[in-house]
Amino acid sequence: MTGVASIALVGAVGATAHATPPEGVSAVILSQTTIGGTDYILREITVAPGGSTGWHYHDGTLYAYVRQGQISHYGSDCAIDQTGGPGAAFVERAGMGNIHLERNEGTEPQILDVLYVLPAGSPLSEDAPNPGCPFN
Repeated sequence: MTGVASIALVGAVGATAHATPPEGVSAVILSQTTIGGTDYILREITVAPGGSTGWHYHDGTLYAYVRQGQISHYGSDCAIDQTGGPGAAFVERAGMGNIHLERNEGTEPQILDVLYVLPAGSPLSEDAPNPGCPFN
């Protein structure tokens, strides 16, 4: 995996009927390779102040590194399950049972380095409906 020195979290959003769309999120792929049926994709993700990834889950595991800003990561129970600032690292587990949302509740852009470890050909994320939380 050439160029994969950073690890991080958060995802792009796919397309389903009742999904919550991302707002204020941009991303660029820094490195991508497939080895033995597994895609390894390193992305830089920026979430603007007030932005959100929308509710989603992943078909594989993501490894996250916060380069700038503060993260507020919510689980499907509407509670914050991960927080941190620059230098924090965390993991997002795979599967529909791990629906989540990342919000930037701060005043500066969040910059995350995200390593996606996915079954080959899987989307970066799968959209999910809001699980009943009072926010998107």
